[in-house]
Formats: sequence, structure tokens, C-alpha cells
Amino acid sequence: MKTRISISIVLMTCLALAGCGSGDSGAGKSGSGDSASASTGSGDKGAAKSSERMAFPKDKATATIKGKVVFDGDPPKVAKVRIQGDAYCEGAHSTPPDDESLLVSADKSIKNVFVYVKKGVDKYEFPTPSEPVVLNQVGCAYVPHIMGIMAGQKFNVMSSDATTHNVHFVGKSNREFNHTQKEGQKDVEEFAREEVMARIKCDIHSWMGAYVGVLYHPFYSVTGDQGMFSLGKLPPGEYEIEAWHEKLKTKTQKVTVGDGETKEITFTFGK
Repeated sequence: MKTRISISIVLMTCLALAGCGSGDSGAGKSGSGDSASASTGSGDKGAAKSSERMAFPKDKATATIKGKVVFDGDPPKVAKVRIQGDAYCEGAHSTPPDDESLLVSADKSIKNVFVYVKKGVDKYEFPTPSEPVVLNQVGCAYVPHIMGIMAGQKFNVMSSDATTHNVHFVGKSNREFNHTQKEGQKDVEEFAREEVMARIKCDIHSWMGAYVGVLYHPFYSVTGDQGMFSLGKLPPGEYEIEAWHEKLKTKTQKVTVGDGETKEITFTFGK
């Protein structure tokens, strides 16, 4: 009788331990599932869009902040890009192209400045645009050189050159990627986190480079030859506007704009 009781106790103990072991295994699977979800980037985007954010008031978005970015002093001489080591790239230009990292016109306007709302729209939720942002490789250069995109928006990378390129994204807040491309090839990426600015480079052609600004909102602009920018359809309020340039760094201004008002500002950079 004692032997039967002992055997029963042992069997009950083993069953209890097995049940606990099964529970631990289930918890492990659940944990790995959470990890996999985080690695996709969708979790990061969801965390960025807090439940406390409100819908953007389109009916009140009647204000505009616009202006110009200028250089203080004599405009620096435009540097030229040295292209070598690839016959196709060399033949794509009859003369060396301009170095886009610092382009100042005769009237002191600065091109390729990324201007955006740094503070003032954090409480709003914005839909992700359905149309992609496109980065092309033309004449062994990235086009455009400076660009903006919203988190979660499709980023189409393509090549129009009859040579081999690669697109190597090396940001700090977003996942790194590196695509080798032939003519006509396209790869699609997207960014999960806000990041101003992040670099894109070509490991094959050292002179190729571009920058992308990733935001949770659509209020950004890139200056052209005349150094102009415009941030339209804003609700009335106070904003912090930042101008970023890859060589000249950053400048910020606080701007208060009223309902239906257009406020003009100027950013001035110097060496």
C-alpha cells in the first residue's frame, strides 16, 4: 500500500512539473512574437503616434510660414565633383558637375536647405501619403540631393544609369539598408522613426551622396535655386522652424502666425 501511494505521489509531481514546463514554453513563444513585431518597425511607428494625439484640424489650417535662406558674405566658389574610375560616369558629363553640398547663387540664395516645423504640430495625427518619394540615380548622382519623407511613406529607390550603383542608407534612428542596383532596377523601403537628417551614400562611387529628412508630419520644404521655402496649411499658433544645411549646420526661429496669416522669415547662414 505504501509503495502504491509513493508511486502516485511521484506521478502527480511529474505531471505538475510537466504542466509548468509547458507554461514556460508558451511564455517563451509569446515573447518571441513580441520581438518579431518590434523588428518590423510597425511597433515603432505605432509608439510614435500616441493615442493622445488628435486629428489634424484641416478646416483651421489657413496659415502659412514662408521665406528665404541666404548667405552672409561673399558667395563661396562652387566646387566641382571629381568623377573617376567608371567609364560610364565619366562619359555622362562633358564638364565636371557642381558639388551640391554647398550651392550659393550670385544673389546669395542657398540651395538644398531642408526647412521644417521642428515644434508645434506634435499633438496632431497625420495620415501617411499614398504616393511614394522617389530617389533616382542619374548621371552618377542621386536625384534629388536633399529630400523629405513621412514615416511609413514608401521610399522608391531606382537607377536610370547604365552602370552598377548601390544605395546605402546609414541613418542612426532607422534600420540600415544597402541595395546594389543595375539600370531600371527599383527597390522599395520605408522609415519607421523620425530622423533629421540621415545620409545615403554609394559605396561604389565615393562622390555620390544624398540626405533624407524623416518626419511624422508633412510640413517641410527644400530650397531651390532662389533659396525659397514655404510651409503652408498650418493652424494658427506658435512654431519652431528649423533650417538644416549639410555644410552650414542649422538655424532655428520661433514664429507665431494667426488665422489666415502669411508670415515671412529669413534664415541667414555664414561660414
